[in-house]
Amino acid sequence: MAVKFTILGSGSGGNCAYVETAEVRILVDAGFSPRQIRQRLASIGRTPENLTAILVTHEHSDHVQGLSGIAAKLKIPIYCNRATQEAFQFQLEAKFDCRLFDTGASFEIGDLLVDTFAIPHDAQDPVGFLIRTPAGNIGFVTDLGHTTKLVLERVRPANVLVLESNHDVKMLQDCPRRSWSLKQRILSRHGHLSNEAAAEAAAQIMSAELKHLYLAHLSRECNRPELAHYVMAEQLHHIGAKHVQLQLAAQDMPCKTLEL
Repeated sequence: MAVKFTILGSGSGGNCAYVETAEVRILVDAGFSPRQIRQRLASIGRTPENLTAILVTHEHSDHVQGLSGIAAKLKIPIYCNRATQEAFQFQLEAKFDCRLFDTGASFEIGDLLVDTFAIPHDAQDPVGFLIRTPAGNIGFVTDLGHTTKLVLERVRPANVLVLESNHDVKMLQDCPRRSWSLKQRILSRHGHLSNEAAAEAAAQIMSAELKHLYLAHLSRECNRPELAHYVMAEQLHHIGAKHVQLQLAAQDMPCKTLEL
C-alpha cells in the first residue's frame, strides 16, 4: 500500500496535514475548526473517527484549535512534549490523552518512526518532525525565525519537505494592518521565515533524495503565492535542483494527495 500525504491546509489561519500508511492514519497539527478538519478529510475520502493519532508541533491556535472537537471528543491520542501539552490544555480548558516525548527524542506509531527536534519559535517548546515512513521521509518545519544547524541536519534526510515561506520582508514592513511590535516579532529570530530565508534554507538542506518541496504557512497580507514560488524556484534553478517538485500549500483548500 502506498503512503499517502495530504496537506489539508496551511497558513496563518490554520495548519493541518494528513499522513496515511498501511498501519496508521495521523494528523500533524489540528489548526482548523473541527468542522473544517472533518470537511477537508472528507474531501479525500477520510474521517476523523479513523485517525490513529495527532502530532502537535506547538500550542499556537493555528495549530491546535481543532483538538477539543477532534482529539478530546473522539479520544484520539496526541503526541507532544510536556510544555506544549500544558500550554494547549490551559488554552483549550480540556484534558486530552497525551503521549509525551522529550524534544529531540524519537518514537514509533505503528509503521512510522518520528524524529523530533527543537525549532526557534516564540512558543513554549516548539518542535519540527521528520516522519520516517516505509516509502520515504516527510519533514515538517513550518514555524521558525531562523534555521539552526540542528534543524538543517535533522530534515536533510527528507524526501518530502514542508517548509515555511511566511512573508516578503518589504510587504511585511509596509503592511498598515500590522503593529510595529508584531512586525518585530515576525522578523525576529523566533518569528517566521521570509521567502528569502526559506530559499536559503532549502539550498542548505538540498540533497539528491529530496523530491517534493511544499512552501507552507504563507501570510495572506504579507506575501503572495506567486512571489514565494518565484523566490524559491529561482533558488532551485540556481543550485541545479531540477529533481525537486515545488508546490505551494494553500490556506483555503487541501493540496493534491501525494503518493510516495
